[in-house]
Amino acid sequence: MIVRLFNNFTIINLFALNELLYSLAERFISYIQLEKRYSEHTCIAYRNDLLQFFDYTMATYGHVTIGDITHVMVRSWLAGLMEDAMTAKSVNRKISTLKSFFKFCIRQELLQQTPMAKVVAPKISRRLPGFIDEKGMKALEDNRSPASVTTPFIFSDDFEGETHRLIFEIFYQTGIRLSELITLQEFRVDKGNLSIKVMGKGGKERIIPISSRLCAQIAAYTEQKRRELEEFEPGVLLVHPHSGQRLYPKYVYLMVRKYLTEHEITTYKKKSPHLLRHTFATHLTNNGADLKAVKDLLGHASLTSTQIYTHTTIEQLKKVYQQAHPKA
Repeated sequence: MIVRLFNNFTIINLFALNELLYSLAERFISYIQLEKRYSEHTCIAYRNDLLQFFDYTMATYGHVTIGDITHVMVRSWLAGLMEDAMTAKSVNRKISTLKSFFKFCIRQELLQQTPMAKVVAPKISRRLPGFIDEKGMKALEDNRSPASVTTPFIFSDDFEGETHRLIFEIFYQTGIRLSELITLQEFRVDKGNLSIKVMGKGGKERIIPISSRLCAQIAAYTEQKRRELEEFEPGVLLVHPHSGQRLYPKYVYLMVRKYLTEHEITTYKKKSPHLLRHTFATHLTNNGADLKAVKDLLGHASLTSTQIYTHTTIEQLKKVYQQAHPKA
């Protein structure tokens, strides 16, 4: 089997993959990328899910066509994944991939019905989102380490330190996703209206208000970027402080985890950029923000996704009750 390159994504060896199924997968990925405008990250994940499933069906059942695939095959594959300790959340993502793919095949008149109709997704135990308290975020904002004995500062005063500090500020003041942060464009920052345009999931654009302080920080950063770097990727707001190239997800993830851990900003176990998004939403709801407004700021498609943040408001009410009620 020839090694194929598909939509400029990572090259994968497809030695056992049926050519027709591969071709269908390629057409499906092109569809969700170009017409549905799914992010590159999502397209890569969906593609890998399909290739894993097709490899499994051929290794287990031999040569199969799209019409040969049954719900029994799908269930068997999913059962194997769960036996290998894959989380329910990851399994559900793979189910979502297959549902979308088979729906696409029906639309293309390649199938009359989907084998996914008899596949039930495992239940996910919904954990309450962790967040950093306001004291921890104030330490980051003030650049004062609550833990370090060698230096009182969290961020260095060079270009790298300023880049990292601005990343934290943007995450906390906007609540954007990691994928949205690394694709921010300079021209989308509106200094006059104190807002920033973000391209979210599915190519959906939303406008997020920003403070005059953050706007000034962004302006100072862009000026410093032009002074410090001989070359940098044009148009992109945030770049790697040494190479000048667009930031990549792992760099930001490791950087955030490093600062939160070394300076003991939070005791929460999962220290990641998404924790800052949770913190943004939690602090808004705790301070009385309307849930629908929070939904729009986060770019959630449904209010159901946002309602999980109401737990923190309830916890705040409990604290007030315990402190103020004579019978508490």
